[in-house]
Amino acid sequence: MPAFESFFDKGWYILGEEVNVFEKAYAAFNQTQHAIGISNGLDALHIALRTLEIGSGDEVIIPSNTYIATALAVSYAGATPVFVEPDAATYNINPEAIEAAITKHTKAIMPVHLYGQACNMTTIMAIAEKHGLHVIEDNAQAHGATWAGKITGSWGDINATSFYPGKNLGALGDAGALTTHSDALASKAAMLRNYGSQKKYYNEALGFNSRLDECQAAFLSIKLKYLMEWTQQRQAIAARYQAALSRIEAITVPYCHPDATHVYHLYVIRCAERKALQHALAEKGIGTLVHYPVPPHLQEAYQHLGYKKGAFPIAEELADTMLSLPLWPGMKEEQVDYVIAAINNFFKK
Repeated sequence: MPAFESFFDKGWYILGEEVNVFEKAYAAFNQTQHAIGISNGLDALHIALRTLEIGSGDEVIIPSNTYIATALAVSYAGATPVFVEPDAATYNINPEAIEAAITKHTKAIMPVHLYGQACNMTTIMAIAEKHGLHVIEDNAQAHGATWAGKITGSWGDINATSFYPGKNLGALGDAGALTTHSDALASKAAMLRNYGSQKKYYNEALGFNSRLDECQAAFLSIKLKYLMEWTQQRQAIAARYQAALSRIEAITVPYCHPDATHVYHLYVIRCAERKALQHALAEKGIGTLVHYPVPPHLQEAYQHLGYKKGAFPIAEELADTMLSLPLWPGMKEEQVDYVIAAINNFFKK
């Protein structure tokens, strides 16, 4: 592969030209001044918090139905995650519930553009400005999505994303990035990802070894060129599902807010008979997944926060009923129709 041979022949394997090229390309794609390559999405969230000097005694507001990495990043920084329920229609954090969760210890809001649909960033940014809070977008599932015409990952102070292989823009291993308009935050984040050092062997801060790998950067630069084409394929597949499955009363199909775009990292339906439906589809050779069966507040890792079942009923109901259907760029119409037919047959029975 030319990209691999190019970086290998240079003999510069850490923070070299490939990372620099990808950072510039991704910043341009994401309409921000800077992109900083990070080793993975969780580290990107963690370093974003550290860059904003959020730590012990601070609170960060996050959705109650996110993947646990969002909460773990807050914990790694020494702060406390404060959960807020999602909007039952979009599955994204409900802006109307955020202000009630703000205390004197709150330092940031971390909205997650879940499953590929942009959050209501207009309202979130207004709340943050009113209360003097930072905003860190978790953009791991929404590369290229927009709210009110503005791309996700360009709204907050400093924003994190993941290029895990299964993401819409996926590396061939772990990878991530930060995006920001701020020169100062970009410089500090770049220092923190590299042992707290800007100049080799001189360390200004207690940093981390969280650098984007040169090889992964080279692959990402190639794949970035195809991202919007792949996104359009995802949206076409989702539209095909939407037209067919919306006729089934027992299923709730995804809803996209009119001010948002959806890049369909996942196509997630809701169904009270999820377990039986998933089993029936598996018998037809159709793989599905549950994202995510246990909300963060009920994970054993967060028992110390003292939450019990029923604390966040919307997140818990979503966890009990959601099912992700097959969707990937290049999926053929007949494959989509096969899934639709299998679902129709299940409910006819």
